Amino acid sequence: MKKNLKLKLHETVAKPQTAVLVAVSSQKQTTAQTKEYLSELAFLAETLGIQTLRWFTQNLEKPDIRLFVGKGKLEEIKAYVTHHGVDMVIFDDDLSPSQIRNVEKELGVKIYDRSLLILDIFLKRAQTSQAKTQVELARNIYLLPRLTNLWTHLERQRGATGTRAGSGEQEIETDKRTIRTYVSFLKEKLKKIDLQNQTQRKSRENMVRVALVGYTNVGKSTIMNLLSKSEVFAENKLFATVDSTVRKVTLNLYPFLLSDTVGFIRKLPHTLVECFKSTLDEVREAEILMHVVDVSHPAFEDQIAVVNATLSEIKAVDKKVILVFNKIDQYVNPEADDLMTTKPTLEQLKSSYLNQKDMKVIFISALNKDNVEELRNTLAEAVEEVYHLIYPNYLHNKTDYVALQQEWDEQQESSMDDIVESTQF
Repeated sequence: MKKNLKLKLHETVAKPQTAVLVAVSSQKQTTAQTKEYLSELAFLAETLGIQTLRWFTQNLEKPDIRLFVGKGKLEEIKAYVTHHGVDMVIFDDDLSPSQIRNVEKELGVKIYDRSLLILDIFLKRAQTSQAKTQVELARNIYLLPRLTNLWTHLERQRGATGTRAGSGEQEIETDKRTIRTYVSFLKEKLKKIDLQNQTQRKSRENMVRVALVGYTNVGKSTIMNLLSKSEVFAENKLFATVDSTVRKVTLNLYPFLLSDTVGFIRKLPHTLVECFKSTLDEVREAEILMHVVDVSHPAFEDQIAVVNATLSEIKAVDKKVILVFNKIDQYVNPEADDLMTTKPTLEQLKSSYLNQKDMKVIFISALNKDNVEELRNTLAEAVEEVYHLIYPNYLHNKTDYVALQQEWDEQQESSMDDIVESTQF
């Protein structure tokens, strides 16, 4: 007689890793700012598929030199992590190697700081050989002084034969040498890629170049798709675009190159900025910058400041700038009866920025295509102005334009392999 066998099903879907977030509010950082920064940190974690369970904050004049937070706060974090079986703790600031070692020893779980989290997102998002090399280089440079934490599972004892270092230290030194060798290899590889890019950019010297810049997740790629009718990847996640994308676009008979570059963010790791300098040459060498802003974000003015500071760091200032306030469809006007709010209405905001004389300002919704035609016209005017500076003897009539267009296309035919879209409006 056959026995009835019951099949036991097992869950095969991997459960998301869990984390708690930690931040210190100093004298330079208000409680409201700390909340905003932790919200952004949670979004970063979500981009890597990490589920945030709780936030921990502490008011200190400056972070503790040993543990970043106070001993009592760390005990509170440890109790929560242990009780809920949390996988990792993520700090909103960069930790020193000794702080990571001390905190990891106290909590017994994986420790991330802000820079390592961003670097891992870039590593996940990078698609091209150049971007992958840049991120790998930045990550290895960042990890090198923090390498001791990869070997906390090894005992640190003196060697039985009288050596000064135990097996843990020996393995760390071996690993450090391996990483240094790998860093040298990546630097040489990046030099070769940079030389290729310099040759390609040199062939575009007579082109008008426009670069989309802005904080991460403000809608640059969506605008790129609207202007070039291409299919650049766009997603409601931080750093959806890591690789630079270049498209040829023509507005009102004027051709130009439009590039979509990596988004900026608060406390962007310095190693990442250094390693991405060749990619950011697209920004430095552009004649026109379209600075895209998510006007619906409560801290959009802080984000503008972050972008401007980054542009200054990479020496990409003193350019013609078009300030594009995106996502007007998501802007929430204050209630009429709310007398306590200092938030302006969208109309007040428009009036304030449109009165600025030093740059052109446009308010749009790329998603709903509101005011996109105005954006195209404004960009076309800016491109035309640059063309007249480059070619002062051209463009008196349509015949001049046709001659210029033909000359331009012939010069760039061999260097446009990476530019797969050409659009006429």
